[in-house]
Amino acid sequence: MDSIIERAILVGVKTQTDTHFEYSMEELQNLAEAIEVVVVGTVTQNLERRNPSHYVGTGKIDEIKNYYDEADANLVIFNDELSPSQIRNLENSLECKVIDRTMLILDIFGRRARTSEARMQVDLAQLQYMLPRLIGLRASLGRQGGGTGGGLQNKGAGETKLELDRRIIEDQIAKLKRDLDSVQDQRETQRKQRTKSGTPVVSLVGYTNAGKSTIMNELLKRMNAEETKQVFEEDMLFATIDTSVRRVRLPDNKEFLLTDTVGFVGKLPTHLIKAFRSTLQEARNADLLLQVVDVSHPEYRFMMDVTNKALQDVGVENVPTLNVFNKADLADVSYPKVSDNNIWLSAKEGKGLDELVDLIKSHVFDKYITCKLLVPFDRGDVVSYLNNEASVKDVTYEEEGTYMTVGMLASDRKRFEEFILVQ
Repeated sequence: MDSIIERAILVGVKTQTDTHFEYSMEELQNLAEAIEVVVVGTVTQNLERRNPSHYVGTGKIDEIKNYYDEADANLVIFNDELSPSQIRNLENSLECKVIDRTMLILDIFGRRARTSEARMQVDLAQLQYMLPRLIGLRASLGRQGGGTGGGLQNKGAGETKLELDRRIIEDQIAKLKRDLDSVQDQRETQRKQRTKSGTPVVSLVGYTNAGKSTIMNELLKRMNAEETKQVFEEDMLFATIDTSVRRVRLPDNKEFLLTDTVGFVGKLPTHLIKAFRSTLQEARNADLLLQVVDVSHPEYRFMMDVTNKALQDVGVENVPTLNVFNKADLADVSYPKVSDNNIWLSAKEGKGLDELVDLIKSHVFDKYITCKLLVPFDRGDVVSYLNNEASVKDVTYEEEGTYMTVGMLASDRKRFEEFILVQ
């Protein structure tokens, strides 16, 4: 059986304070198209504030309805999160399926989630969104019955069903929270192990479709990582919503962990940010953030503001940050170029990645200490470990043993103290 093609009218209200309205409507269209909804028209309205009962002014309802009929649409998508009563009133007035920006984003996340953790996070956000909107989302329920008694038998089928649904959803939310807490505990254990090992963590953050996964894959390729470790990338909104962690080993044996986090978008639902809090903790506990920015986009400054605000909301503060202005090949800027903590590059062309690695190294390996060691010949295990795990700068063989000049982490310095020559 052929699936029904969704044809949507987009509706947005521009208030006096909304300086990015045109872009948010353009983004709403991109979000709709990301799940193959065909956009057949747009209706906008300037208002001092959004109408509390219908979102738009009541006079605008007829215009939307006429447009809906003319364009043979079967869906209306609103550019902001609607309250339960607004959904109910709009569905009654328009007599059609109504969704808001939040439902659209939650749907995209639901389709993109690949790992069990991401699926749980999306399920939790969807259920938390749905709970207060049960009545609006269940317009097809039978008329609720009256009755004087408080017993279940006196309630209408619709009311009883709503109460049951509410209880089921509340139980599911509680279970998902417990399961996610347990996953978060595992993450925390892994994080502590990483901290113990002294391996720095570099976290990619930024707006959706800025090129985080492309940068990750290009760095992995450059460092000869196996192809199996590549992460999914595609030119679409929210191509990646699962957090990936990859080990990047540099030619001088220094290593860091690179994590790729979910992308942000304007008006990202609060439920979703909260549900993804545990994976975004990767950024909070990182040694360095790479904020990847699509510098070719006219609204890239706004995108940076949205990212910074979302990071603040999950408690990511005071983490050193490099601004990685990607897609410089599509913008009128010279690249590759480095200026302080800013770098302009093109991940797709592979230009600027060496400079990016140098910048990362200068930030995360300042904990490395250069030491001179004399290792007896019968301690080949120490020489082997340092060759594999540290940055060996010079080696000479003398009668007493192997002389080595090595850049190593403070934890390794303690471990091999007996071999270090006092300078």
